[in-house]
Amino acid sequence: MKKKNVKVAIWGFGAMGSGMAEVLLRKKGVDVVGVCDIHPDRMGKSMFEVLGVPKGDRKDVVIKGDITKVIKKESADVVLLCTDSFTAKTFDKIKLIVELGINVVSTAEEMSYPKAQEPKLAAKIDKLAKANGVSVLGTGINPGLMMDLLAILMTGACTDVEYVKCERVNSLSPFGPAVMEEQGVGITLDEFNKQSAAGHLAGHVGFNESVNMICDAIGWKLDKPVEQTMAPIVSKVHRKTKYAEVLPGNVAGCTMKGYGYVDNKLAVEMIHPQQIEPELEGTDTGDYVVIKGTPNVNLSNKPEIPGGIGTIAMCINMIPHVINARPGLHTMIDLPVPRAIMGDMRELICD
Repeated sequence: MKKKNVKVAIWGFGAMGSGMAEVLLRKKGVDVVGVCDIHPDRMGKSMFEVLGVPKGDRKDVVIKGDITKVIKKESADVVLLCTDSFTAKTFDKIKLIVELGINVVSTAEEMSYPKAQEPKLAAKIDKLAKANGVSVLGTGINPGLMMDLLAILMTGACTDVEYVKCERVNSLSPFGPAVMEEQGVGITLDEFNKQSAAGHLAGHVGFNESVNMICDAIGWKLDKPVEQTMAPIVSKVHRKTKYAEVLPGNVAGCTMKGYGYVDNKLAVEMIHPQQIEPELEGTDTGDYVVIKGTPNVNLSNKPEIPGGIGTIAMCINMIPHVINARPGLHTMIDLPVPRAIMGDMRELICD
């Protein structure tokens, strides 16, 4: 008997959600069965119209602002949840989805390793998922791969590890308004300093999650909470993307650093400068992993894996693993390693 196509619903149809839909439409054995988004320019329109792609003989999907009109009990195999960055903000959405018996893949950065900062909510999500026979995963390019899972993978070649450094020099240009706001992109330096001092700028969300994931994966115990710093990257030139504009003298992004200490020594170091259009001032992007151990590891990739398409790919490529997983809350160190899906997605789903 031929397997039914994998049914995917998308909640949040900004840069990431719409990008996922566009890629899924090119894949075999999978259908996008519903989209939820509250943006007035998208709500009520056909998904195909918004994407600018032909519908062909596929069933139309109208974007709706009410999630209860998009998904019903077991109406989809998985929801790609492309809203929010924080576990606390996405919790109610996850609860609603899993109680309908549907798996979740979330792009929320804190959901990549939610027990790092929200252990009580993580336990609740795990309990809810198990009670409803589904699985929940948070993933993306970072956190999710470049500054945590990749380093963990490379420690597999080491008999001993003393220190891990992950550095990602990347462009924010593909990301939408929410990320720009979190980074302070486009505001004045004075405003950046005020908002930063008041705790209104998140900067990169994920160091706590990445450092804790690395430490838990290899058996290190952190002495204290992860330390973080954030400094503005001030542009000397005019920069503009689809979602942001920066005038000379204003903030184009920020440099985040994170530090994890084990046995009173710096064990995990995170370095992450990110800005829109970095090439306009001669900044080369790239991803780097350095491990001091037996043996040493020095991994370099230039230019960076683009954040937008990388996050889209990670979420899509983890769909079969999430569907196949035992019920509960999972992280990237619990499930099979991500890999591109070039065949029929149905063939990857276990009976």
